[in-house]
Amino acid sequence: MNQTPLLVTCGLPYTNGPCHLGHLRTYVPADAYVRYMRRAGEEVVFVCGSDNHGTPIVVSAEEAGTTPRALSEKYHKHFDETFKRMGVVFDRFGMTDDPANHHRTQDIVTRLQENGYIYKQVVHQAYCTKCKRFLPDRYVEGVCPHCGKPARGDECDQGCGKHLEPGEIKDPVCKVCGTKAEFRDQEHFFFKLSEFRDFLLPHLDQLRGTTNAKNYAIGWIKDELHDWCITRTLDWGVKFPGRDDLVVYVWVDAPIGYIAFTEEWAKANNKDWKRYWCGDNRVTHFIGGDIIYHHAIFWPALLKGAGYGVPHAVVASGMVKVDDHKFSKSRGYVVWTNDDYLDKGLPVDYLRYYLLSYTSHTKELNFAWPLFAERINNEVVNIFGNFVYRTLYFAQKEFEGIPAGDVDPAIMAEIEKTLANVDQLMRDYEFKGAVDAVMGLAAFGNTYIQTNAPWKLVKTDRAAAAQVIKNACQIVKALALLIQPVMPEAAERCWKELGFYDEVAKHPVSDALHAVPEACLKPPTPLFVKMEEAQVKELDALLQKRVADANKKAEKIPVVTFEEFQKLDLRTGKVLSAEPVPKSNKLLKLMVDIGSEKRQIVAGMQQFYKPEEIVGMDVVVVTNLAPAKIFGVESNGMVLAAGDAASLLVPLKPVEPGTKIR
Repeated sequence: MNQTPLLVTCGLPYTNGPCHLGHLRTYVPADAYVRYMRRAGEEVVFVCGSDNHGTPIVVSAEEAGTTPRALSEKYHKHFDETFKRMGVVFDRFGMTDDPANHHRTQDIVTRLQENGYIYKQVVHQAYCTKCKRFLPDRYVEGVCPHCGKPARGDECDQGCGKHLEPGEIKDPVCKVCGTKAEFRDQEHFFFKLSEFRDFLLPHLDQLRGTTNAKNYAIGWIKDELHDWCITRTLDWGVKFPGRDDLVVYVWVDAPIGYIAFTEEWAKANNKDWKRYWCGDNRVTHFIGGDIIYHHAIFWPALLKGAGYGVPHAVVASGMVKVDDHKFSKSRGYVVWTNDDYLDKGLPVDYLRYYLLSYTSHTKELNFAWPLFAERINNEVVNIFGNFVYRTLYFAQKEFEGIPAGDVDPAIMAEIEKTLANVDQLMRDYEFKGAVDAVMGLAAFGNTYIQTNAPWKLVKTDRAAAAQVIKNACQIVKALALLIQPVMPEAAERCWKELGFYDEVAKHPVSDALHAVPEACLKPPTPLFVKMEEAQVKELDALLQKRVADANKKAEKIPVVTFEEFQKLDLRTGKVLSAEPVPKSNKLLKLMVDIGSEKRQIVAGMQQFYKPEEIVGMDVVVVTNLAPAKIFGVESNGMVLAAGDAASLLVPLKPVEPGTKIR
């Protein structure tokens, strides 16, 4: 057992909408990890909370005719209850708008000021003359200064994905009233992130967690670090020390919430929160892949500057697709945790199993109802459930329970090998591998009992049949102990079927190597029920209807005149060369011959085409698009493609580069 306690956190859910499958991609693996580490002998504290500040909550509250606090409390309760229904159990689930976080945030910001890491600067910020206020973050929309795509005030969400500081956005428009905004001078405070490069590189070298988090962060550090504006002109939020007109940026007070929630837990349990956050620690952050920058770069720099310990590990999950499409609430590709799953009475353990076993934690997870049912029926029901039921059924029928005697050493050796494998995989955050190892033991059990056929053996050698069943019951015990972090409800039922009266969660995983005792058993019931085809079709039909309804809504596109359409200069082009854009996993830099000249164009298709696949292809190009810089690379045009898979539009017959599209 490690003497340093383990503090595990999850990225904070934002309190302006309900819980969906994308949220669970982070929380279920974190909960499974915590459950396992506790039963492996570690001292673990598991904290999280709701993220209550920022412009989107203010905007949502105004639209709903309520206050930001009331809206936050509504969704805080929703997430708290939903997590509990999913078996995700935090030691503390707090709110960033509660006094503990206000106090801790202001204390840390003051420390940063005292240590010389915060300075003030006048910036040009968008101001709405109609609403008579400065427009922070998502109160303003406009054009990204880097790539020229539509963007919101704090991020180019439809283009290059870059973070935008106040005043950077071009052609700002007030999102509330639609008035064109003007730029006015406003004093703000900046954090000297640029001074932490020499600290961050060695820190990231030692950082544990998933490689996607580490490598992504190192890529940013080796390029350039820009100072962060850490104040906003809002009434809602944590007041910046000494200023009534400014609040702290949400990406400052939200991660500080991890500390505040630890303080709240420690106070309630008579513990010292500093033991978890000061000096060497084992703080482990489970996050979504879209917030790696904040947790692996900005957050450790903030902690270092304030004199705190820095994170031990960052575990970043891959994204979620629904029905093999990019997750999108507006397009209907979403599965709501309550409405679409829990409220329909579907087993919590099934969804937990799928989220942990579908793919590696860092890879993209695809959810589709037929895939979900197939995996549950083939693996959970047919392998795990079948072995447990047939073993306990035969034990009770022929021997009234678990026979006396020792377990064969070969069986114990197989269990011991599985325990070691699972332990290593869980500590390496390879959750799919760990689940596969447990299912491998269940498959071993099925093969063992099928090969030895105790239903035949009992007719000729009752003692030998009893030995087979004793061995099989030992495997069932090991499976109950090992599967508990993944499927806690099923593990508990399995434990009780074995004749135990206490909770499986109170036993260390190593108890799998203690011989299962002789016991009288009641007739068992199956642990799992198959998902029927009719049920799966009904669930899938609801998803498809949601997508269809969203598409109908999206089809209401503004009509353009023929004269407006004629302004677009569409021509054919031939791709002469293609290469990946550095530090981007989406962009390709193309050189395209459009007849009169050769154009450099940046296109978001790296995940769909290898560079060599598109060299020599005829494509369709918008040639009169304003030039834009994307990831620092100039783009002079747009290559047209269709659908989520970026299917290139190409002429059916060979044409000369530069041929006009009519």
